[in-house]
Amino acid sequence: MLTEPSRTNTYIAQGECALGSRPEEIISTTLGSCVAVCLWDRHNRIGGMNHILLPDGPGLDIRTQSVGAGAMELLINGLLKAGAHKTFLDAKFFGGSAVVAGLSNIGKRNAEFAANFLESENIPVLSSNVGGSAARRVQFWPESGRVRLKLVETEEVAPVKAAPAKPESNDLELF
Repeated sequence: MLTEPSRTNTYIAQGECALGSRPEEIISTTLGSCVAVCLWDRHNRIGGMNHILLPDGPGLDIRTQSVGAGAMELLINGLLKAGAHKTFLDAKFFGGSAVVAGLSNIGKRNAEFAANFLESENIPVLSSNVGGSAARRVQFWPESGRVRLKLVETEEVAPVKAAPAKPESNDLELF
């Protein structure tokens, strides 16, 4: 009797990155305005995914793992050290939602960063799913380059209302 290998699922959070090369490995994350880039070396059958929090940061510190260029450098260098070749890399990227309307355009900026970075590095983008208002759950099989994406509709967050003003008092209230 043949048994399927046990699946190993690595969950990555903001600023994290994971690599894999075995058929049973899955890398997953959940995204709102963040962007995840999945890179896959089709020839050497190795891949990885990162989770980008912001397109840039204070001082554009490239070593910051959750910021665009630093997150991409971490992923690409990790793949190269593991045996991938840049000429064989393909990309897929996801996220960049506006999950809280009117808050900011950070999701759009994250998606634009990913697209521009991959273009400047001559890494072909095979697919992407960005924008909108839904969060996303992403699963990536780094050995095959396969991705499964689930949109997760979010409820609109009600604005916070200011508490009614209290009359002036000299008393101190601790809570």
